[in-house]
Amino acid sequence: MPDPVAPASDPPELTGEDLETWAALATVLEWLPAALDGQLQRDAQLSHFEYGVLYALAGAPDGTLRMSVLAGYANSTLSRLSRAATRLETQGWVRRTPDPADGRYTLALLTDLGRAKVQEATPGHAELVRRLVLDRLTKPQTRQLREISRRIGQGIREDGGWRPR
Repeated sequence: MPDPVAPASDPPELTGEDLETWAALATVLEWLPAALDGQLQRDAQLSHFEYGVLYALAGAPDGTLRMSVLAGYANSTLSRLSRAATRLETQGWVRRTPDPADGRYTLALLTDLGRAKVQEATPGHAELVRRLVLDRLTKPQTRQLREISRRIGQGIREDGGWRPR
């Protein structure tokens, strides 16, 4: 049994290769979102978050998802998603409506203008992702990154996050 009067030991620090690995990943986690946001803002007047919302809707049957499902995909609170949806509605890219199957839910629907916005924004976004991430890796490294990212994602959330269809 631990001595209740003894001072608690300091948590172990990251050192050596562990610290180097974490520092490299933490740097990417800080720098990559800013680069993605910058390109999308400049080229398509969208944040990366907003692009993700439009992209998810574009891939959904009939361009429609419940806001709660969309929030799960985006790892977002309903409040944050609602603010983004308001901006997207103002631009005419999304429309919200009560779910006819269950009025307690709200549906987000991608409009024709929204579909056109996704099509406009995707080439530049894909080019940047290729240039910053994929083109810097060999095919085996790309597969490793995918597997590593999935494992980390499952450590954060059991469902492991969004996967393309």
